[in-house]
Amino acid sequence: MSTLATPTQIWNSSFNQQSLRIVALGDSLVYGYGDPVGGGWVERLRRQWMAQDNGHVLYNLGVRGDRTHQVAERLEGEYRYRGELRNRVPDVIMLSVGVNDSARLRRPNGRLFTDFETYQQEIENLLDKAQQLCPVYFVGMVPVDEAKMPFIDCFYFNHFDQYRYKEVTKKACQSRNIPYLDIFDLWLGRGENYVKSRLINDGLHPNVTGYESLYEDILTWQSLQQLDMSSVSVIV
Repeated sequence: MSTLATPTQIWNSSFNQQSLRIVALGDSLVYGYGDPVGGGWVERLRRQWMAQDNGHVLYNLGVRGDRTHQVAERLEGEYRYRGELRNRVPDVIMLSVGVNDSARLRRPNGRLFTDFETYQQEIENLLDKAQQLCPVYFVGMVPVDEAKMPFIDCFYFNHFDQYRYKEVTKKACQSRNIPYLDIFDLWLGRGENYVKSRLINDGLHPNVTGYESLYEDILTWQSLQQLDMSSVSVIV
């Protein structure tokens, strides 16, 4: 009887034997806030690769609270200082940012933390800057639990604004041939209970189970499974 491959087996078998240098930049979703067990999806992936012979090297460059313009400001410096060998820079950038931009301030109908039109310009600028450095992959935001808002008595997140911000991000990625993993639609499609059971009490950040699910979604992401050294060409 044949057996189904696990997400980890699928991921490992899809890569060329030569290891890659990968940097993950973004907000608390990259940082892994809310997961005291596994440290988030980036840390889970880093540990997996570290345990392998010739495994890929992954740097977690997530900063809690970062918005898109802040990631763009530190992008090139973070990238340039993550080469391990002389004249070597990372092979791939993974981005995950945008949810903090979508928050409304002080009340449910308050002003947006980052104006929508401004965000459109900023996300396009970030993607353009990143693509000038190396291939880029984008992991989208997770849906929040609206009933738990506001976050720290100030930030009101909601699905309507999340959807708008993730859609403009997704379209900007598609127009640049940047693979985009739509976690927002994926999780909402699994039901309200699924989403709520994967968030900590603040209604914004994933819990341990949430990061486990996010990790598995990323492992089975077809675009990333197809990545190997033959598809990577660093533009420097």
